[in-house]
Amino acid sequence: MAIQTREWQLIRRPQGEPVPEDFRLVTMERADPAPGEVVVRTIAMSVDPYMRGRMSATKSYAPSWELGETMQGGTVGQVVASRSDDVPEGALVLHGLGWRDVAVVPAAHVSVVDPLPELPLSLYLGVLGMPGLTAWAGLFRLASFREGDAVFVSGAAGAVGSLVGQFARLRGASRVVGSAGTPEKVRWLRDELGFDAAFDYHDGAVDDLLGAAAPDGIDVFFDNVGGEHLEAAIGAFRTYGRAALCGSISGYNATTAPPGPRNLGQIVGKRLTLRGFIVGDHADLRPEFVTAVSGWLRDGSVVARETVVEGLDSAVEAFRSLLSGGNTGKMVVRLTRDPG
Repeated sequence: MAIQTREWQLIRRPQGEPVPEDFRLVTMERADPAPGEVVVRTIAMSVDPYMRGRMSATKSYAPSWELGETMQGGTVGQVVASRSDDVPEGALVLHGLGWRDVAVVPAAHVSVVDPLPELPLSLYLGVLGMPGLTAWAGLFRLASFREGDAVFVSGAAGAVGSLVGQFARLRGASRVVGSAGTPEKVRWLRDELGFDAAFDYHDGAVDDLLGAAAPDGIDVFFDNVGGEHLEAAIGAFRTYGRAALCGSISGYNATTAPPGPRNLGQIVGKRLTLRGFIVGDHADLRPEFVTAVSGWLRDGSVVARETVVEGLDSAVEAFRSLLSGGNTGKMVVRLTRDPG
């Protein structure tokens, strides 16, 4: 008997900001699992900024989604039927076929997870998932963080940035500074996450705000925003500063190319290192990352905040809200309650 699913499809490539008419929610019938496959009911799915690039036909590091096909993304769910000896019915798993309530997945393409006591499974989409590993790899490998470094994080109240700041603080940063888009987010960074300083980038020129927050300069910059933030960081860098360039969300919906930083000449004189990266290239760091961050979660050293939107029907609006800064911490769409 066929398996009925509800799935979000991309039906038009967004021009600028995505609008609801770019998507459709459909009911599908999927074949019963073949040998070696499992059926997974979604508990929670992730919406992430990188997905905006997959909606475009422009060539990038990840292939574009085809029009009329179901979109994809990180998902945590429970196996409700299995034809695999390795992944039994009832197992809790991660997979990449999000944007649907039920998925038929090869067992080789899922990862079984063990729930952390009293913590939501959706943390495997955030602090213990791709965003957390992005923060870890960018800070410690790409930016070569060292104890005593002064660190600036753009987009610091998001899923990745909020973790970068906390990881830096826990590993002995001399100063942690973050930018965010609302006064509430700024207060959260300072009062709950332990940032030494934070500012709302709407309050003035970013270079002036950063100069006031880090008057002695910075050694490390973790960039989620690009544009004016990158220019300000180049100006604030001390000699031999290092940047991990993770994203440039300020330009994701732009219909014309945004201007680049005007002070690139300082890269030479300051002997700076600016490195772009994709988290998939650093999967080898996952064991050390999970071990360290799981311990910090258990003892309360790391705060993992989520913005939770309820129901598959709300997934597109959750994604649109993410792109306009409507999240604090990780944005997730919850379809069902955690089992047990």
